[in-house]
Amino acid sequence: MKLAILSRAPQAYSTRRLRTAAEERGHEVRILNTLRFAIDLSDDEPDLMYRGKQLSHYDAVLPRIGASITFFGLAVVRQMEQMDIYTPNTSAGIANSRDKLRANQILSRHRIGMPATMFARDRADVLPAIKQVGGAPVVIKLLEGTQGIGVILAPETKIAEAVIETLQSTKQNVLIQRFVAESKGRDVRALVVGDRVVGAMRRVAQGDEFRSNVHRGGKVEAVELDEDYRQVAVQAAQIMGLRVAGVDMLETDNGPSIMEVNSSPGLEGIEAATELDIAGAIVDYIASQVDFPELDVRQRLTVSANYGVAELVVRSGSDMVGKTIEGSGLRDRDITVLTLTRGTTVIPNPRMARELEAEDRLLCFGKLESMKEMVPARRRRKPKKIQPLPEDAHPFGADHDH
Repeated sequence: MKLAILSRAPQAYSTRRLRTAAEERGHEVRILNTLRFAIDLSDDEPDLMYRGKQLSHYDAVLPRIGASITFFGLAVVRQMEQMDIYTPNTSAGIANSRDKLRANQILSRHRIGMPATMFARDRADVLPAIKQVGGAPVVIKLLEGTQGIGVILAPETKIAEAVIETLQSTKQNVLIQRFVAESKGRDVRALVVGDRVVGAMRRVAQGDEFRSNVHRGGKVEAVELDEDYRQVAVQAAQIMGLRVAGVDMLETDNGPSIMEVNSSPGLEGIEAATELDIAGAIVDYIASQVDFPELDVRQRLTVSANYGVAELVVRSGSDMVGKTIEGSGLRDRDITVLTLTRGTTVIPNPRMARELEAEDRLLCFGKLESMKEMVPARRRRKPKKIQPLPEDAHPFGADHDH
């Protein structure tokens, strides 16, 4: 396999370890500076120039793109995708993970544990947003922050309001998130490769610091994750469109709570804590995919006229509840069930004898018209009840336009 590693830091620990792991396995590997590419859009075939010359053939690319060059880095990865160069982390997956707001929006509809989070832009909406996540203390996060930078713990509502107002006055977008007190300055990072967790560590904040990031002085230790933590970590990475990811979770009274999914996780801390060859596991996975790549069924199976992929939900009260897949009548409608999702459990290629339950989600391939007929009318959402604020309690006065 000929592997390219996109990185501007060839001497960084993670880059060096990935290169060494690839070379030890007999692969040809080069580290390419992401900013030295030029994207050729002038020909019929997609192409790339590197340092002024046409890019030679590569079987796979592993992007490790810094946050400061996300826009250009994504363009380079997209072009490589157009050139049929395999990448475990697609441009769309990286873009999803880099934008904290987008990441939370994507994950929030998949029944994955997450801290209560709000996003508000108008000053008049800040206090209700703080109240909605459970009140102070709250965590305030810059959307573009990395390595714990731009993450602030506000112990009181007045302080939270002042911090948010200050950040917004400098054109910064922030998330307001519930502070999970029982995590006690700790979190867990699971390193996901493909469909499994290849290593995990617990990070513990030191002193008065509530952020557990290694760059903030946090200490690390190996941890053996329970199955529910492993399952949630893999699911979160795959929902984001990543096959190599660091998934950060809080250990809460209600189980795992996703904090962030990182598309370019550092390897130094987790390899030191676990004494595992994480870099080797990543290279082995990429090599296996080059030989036999996975296909995104949502993109590849929609080429047949009148056929496509859709998700059907078994609603409570549906005549399919209690029936097997075979007895549900789906096959008679020319619909094949590819996966069944029950809660956070994904069951691939489910048996025809499996009994369906209310709220099961079925990823199906079949006649689009038949599947459209099975989708019930959209239900109206019930509005959430939020305690009204007294008129004299609002720190910014009445509603106003900007």
